[in-house]
Amino acid sequence: MKSSKFVEELKNKSVEELQSELVAAKKELFNLRFQNATNQLDNTARIKDVRKNIARINTVITEKARA
Repeated sequence: MKSSKFVEELKNKSVEELQSELVAAKKELFNLRFQNATNQLDNTARIKDVRKNIARINTVITEKARA
């Protein structure tokens, strides 16, 4: 499954790498929302995927903080 591979890759990264990936994902989400507002976005499902990836990254960061 694609998401389980993504989570495993996240668990192998350091917190600093996760933070930088989180910033990049949030920038991508902003750009997607901007494109959607101006009717330039073709694949609107990508917004949902990016939001879920942000949640996954936050979850892994929280798990590492508790450990």
